[in-house]
Amino acid sequence: MKHLIPTTLIAALALAVGFGAGHMNANASRVYELRTYTAAEGKLEALHARFRNHTLKLFEKHGMKNVAYWAPTEEPLRSNTLIYVLSHESREAARKSWDAFRADPEWIKARDASEGNGKLAAKVESVFMETTSYSPMK
Repeated sequence: MKHLIPTTLIAALALAVGFGAGHMNANASRVYELRTYTAAEGKLEALHARFRNHTLKLFEKHGMKNVAYWAPTEEPLRSNTLIYVLSHESREAARKSWDAFRADPEWIKARDASEGNGKLAAKVESVFMETTSYSPMK
C-alpha cells in the first residue's frame, strides 16, 4: 500500500501527458479506470503475456477502451507491477463490460491456461476517475 499513491500519481500524470487536449473527445459521463496489478512472485512476465496475447482484445470486445499500459522503471515496483487505464462510457457501462468480460468463455480459457502454475496477480487495485472541469483532456 505504501507505493499506491506514488504509482497512482505517476500513472495519472502519464495519462495527462500522453493524452493531451483534444486527443479523446468524450461526453461528461465518461469515466477512466486506473488499475494496478501486483504480480505474484515471479509471474510478471506471464501477466504481461496474458495481457498482450488475450486481455486487451477481450477488453475491446466488451466495450472497454484500452487507453495506456505502463511498467514502472524503478524497484521494487519494476519487478511486480503493471499499471493501466481503461476508458468507459459510464460507471454503469463499466460494470456491464466487466460482468460480460468475466463470463466470456474465451477469457476463462485464457485465464485458466495462464494460471496452470498458480495465479498471476497477487493483488488488483481499481480506481474510477473522471476528468475535472480544468483538465486539458475532456
